[in-house]
Amino acid sequence: MTALVLTAHGSKDPRSAANARAVADELARTRRGLDVRLAFCELNTPSLADVLGDLAGGAVVTPLLLANAYHARVDIPAQIAGTGADVLQADVLGEDPRLISLLRQRVTQLGVSRLDDQVGVLVAAIGSSDARANARTRQVAQHLLAGTNWAGATMAFVTRPEPSLAEAAGRLRRQGALRVVIAPWFLAPGLLPDRVREFADGSGIELAEPLGAHRLVAETVLDRFDEALKSRIHGIAA
Repeated sequence: MTALVLTAHGSKDPRSAANARAVADELARTRRGLDVRLAFCELNTPSLADVLGDLAGGAVVTPLLLANAYHARVDIPAQIAGTGADVLQADVLGEDPRLISLLRQRVTQLGVSRLDDQVGVLVAAIGSSDARANARTRQVAQHLLAGTNWAGATMAFVTRPEPSLAEAAGRLRRQGALRVVIAPWFLAPGLLPDRVREFADGSGIELAEPLGAHRLVAETVLDRFDEALKSRIHGIAA
């Protein structure tokens, strides 16, 4: 049996690890019989190396990450190589339509109508030193507008200097938004999402919930797992 090794970033904030465990539980409920293991890149246990060392069969290391940045492209492959394990690595969750749909749902849970043309949505993300990863993440804001009459949507990265959350909110107001809300492109609460909450509270801006351990997150993880298995099968067949 091929195990799904759900690999999260790890955080000093226990809420982040708790969310990763909840996603793992949702995966096990969604696909009965699948061997789901949870691992962390850093700061939490078990580590990826420990989990891979305990496996007797094959595995697909499936990142619980939104962006294809350092941890997905460098850290996880290096940790896998360090164990000598013959495993597959799946793609990150990325800007999957299911996750964008869930983000839109999080906004409407604030009482925002999809038909309200006075609403502007500030999408807050962590950001990366990798410009290519940031460019892909920026697409979330425009995709979020599909099926709505919202005045606009824009992106701000919490870990990057420009644009700041305040500048992004100001841009939306200049575009005609009379009501600005923040949609966090985060999987879980944590230290960086708390920065967004502090800004929102200080600015009187409503803040939606993170993506969390929703069914659509689990479905996206399983899709990445399945894609990795198919790529291995096609590679053998070729």
